[in-house]
Parts: sequence; C-alpha cells; structure tokens
Amino acid sequence: MLDFCGEHGITSDIEVIPMQNINNAYERMLKSDVKYRFVVDLDSLRQ
Repeated sequence: MLDFCGEHGITSDIEVIPMQNINNAYERMLKSDVKYRFVVDLDSLRQ
C-alpha cells in the first residue's frame, strides 16, 4: 500500500503538535474538533 501511495503521490494531512499541548489535543479529539491526524513532535520534549 505504501508503494502504491508513493507511486501515485497520495499523501495524508497531519497536524503536528508539541508534547506540551497533548492535553489540549486530547480534549479536541473528545469534542470531534480534529480535521487531520495528530502527530506528536517528540523533539519538543527537549525544550
């Protein structure tokens, strides 16, 4: 499936969130206020 998507330029839309906002992201998910898949930026832990 990944090969097919790569060959046809199919991508997904994501929203990158810092770890510090994980609770806010969870609340948004419970309210169905999410348009894109959340991706947690683990590099934000260093800040």
